[in-house]
Amino acid sequence: MDFVSEILFMKRKLPFLVAVLFLAQASFAQFTIGVKGGVNLTKIDGKSFSDEFKTGYHLGGFANIPIGGGLGIQPEVLFNQYKTRTADNLSGAVQPALDGNTDIKLNYLTVPVLLTYRLAGLLSLQAGPQFGVLIDQNKNLVQNGQEAFKKGDFSMLGGVQVNLLKLKLTGRYFVGLNNINDLTSQEKWKNQGWQLSVGLGL
Repeated sequence: MDFVSEILFMKRKLPFLVAVLFLAQASFAQFTIGVKGGVNLTKIDGKSFSDEFKTGYHLGGFANIPIGGGLGIQPEVLFNQYKTRTADNLSGAVQPALDGNTDIKLNYLTVPVLLTYRLAGLLSLQAGPQFGVLIDQNKNLVQNGQEAFKKGDFSMLGGVQVNLLKLKLTGRYFVGLNNINDLTSQEKWKNQGWQLSVGLGL
């Protein structure tokens, strides 16, 4: 390709390159990160645990990546504290390891990856998976220091977010999909609960 041909080729491609750069700049301008925190109301679904929701908390950060048409992706990294309470009458397979009628605290590092859809106005709908790694459990509540809970947790969550400029008010419900019982295969335990949070875009 000679010099003249190169110039003509670049002139044909120039509008396309300008459009790509403009879209990239627009997307980058709308890309936001922030911090958030709030309250968890959680329980473990299983006959060895109470149906009562217990209060914990979460702290972390988020990013919002617009992809067009009101859609976006919102990944987050959160420290989540889940609390629950064992039932008065534990099953025979569980009773040797757990004490009945006792509060239990589970600390997870979680990564939700949410698809968001912004409705007209200030409201956004959110849904997606959440991956969790158990980083701490109160072994003092587990007899003989046993590992009662599996290290990994996988959940689906959905909810709404109110966008007030840089302020984000969020309400979600999550349901665990995998069994976190590491003591016995006779009973399935699954995390579930509500998350209420306040976020601030930076």
